[in-house]
Amino acid sequence: MPAESSSTRNASRGRALLREPLLHFVALGALIFAADHLIRSRQADPRVIVVGPEVEREARAIFRNAKGREPSPAELKILRERWIDNEVLYREGLALKLEQGDPALRERVIFKALNVIESNLRLPDADDATLHGWFERHRDQYDSAARYDFSEAVTVQADDDTARRFAAALNGGEPVDVKSGLRIFRGRPRNTIVDAFGAEFAAGLDRAALREWSAIPSQAGPRVIRLEARTPGEAVAFDEVRGRVLQDWRDAKAQELRTSAVRELGRKYSVQIAGSSS
Repeated sequence: MPAESSSTRNASRGRALLREPLLHFVALGALIFAADHLIRSRQADPRVIVVGPEVEREARAIFRNAKGREPSPAELKILRERWIDNEVLYREGLALKLEQGDPALRERVIFKALNVIESNLRLPDADDATLHGWFERHRDQYDSAARYDFSEAVTVQADDDTARRFAAALNGGEPVDVKSGLRIFRGRPRNTIVDAFGAEFAAGLDRAALREWSAIPSQAGPRVIRLEARTPGEAVAFDEVRGRVLQDWRDAKAQELRTSAVRELGRKYSVQIAGSSS
C-alpha cells in the first residue's frame, strides 16, 4: 500500500468537506438518509416525526461501509439526531413552499430551508482571547501531526497469541506456519492512523521499538507490524495560523447557531422512535 494512498487523501478531503458550514446538515442527513418516502408516507400527522427501524438500518449500513465497523451507541444517536434535524428542515421547507421547481428532491428542499435559517443568523464578534482559547482546545487541527513509517505482516484473523508468536518468529528469523502478505505505510499522520486502526493501535506505535516486529491491538484485532521510523509532530504558534483559527471558529459558531435554530423549530414536532435496537 502506498504511504499516502488516494483513499487516505479522499478521507482527509471528506473530513474537510463535512466542516463546510452549509453542509453540516445536508451531508450528514439529507444525503445519508434520502430514501425515506416509505416512512413519511405512513405518517398522517405532519407534526409527528416517526424514526422507524429503516432509518437505523440504513445508518448502520452506511457507517459500516465508511468506517469498516459498527457505530457505537453514541455515534448512532448522532446520526439519528441529524436525520431528525433534516426531517424538521424538510417539513419546514415544504411549509414555506420551497419545493417549487424541485419536486421530490429532498436534499434541495433541506438546503433551501437551511439557507433561510442562516440568513437570520448573526455571528458574535471574536476577540483574540476567544480565538486563542479555541486554538488551544483544538490544537490537533493546527499542529503538525506525528508521522510513522511501518510495515504490516497481514495475517488472516490471527488471535493475540498467534500474532505474538508470529512477531517473535519474524524477529528471530525462524520459519513460520502462518500465511501472510506485506503492506507498507510511509509517512502516515497519527490522526489518520487513529481513524483507520483505532487509538489503541496508535498508542502501540508510540511504544513500539524501532525495526522490530510487534503484535499491536487494533479495533479490528491484533496486527503484526514493524515500526521503521517515527517523526514527532511540531507545535505551531497561534500567530502563524490566526486566520485559519478565525475561519474555523466562525464555521463552528455558525454550525452551533444553526443547530440551535433547527432544534428550536423541532420543538413543535413530536418525535417517536419506532423499533430501535439501541
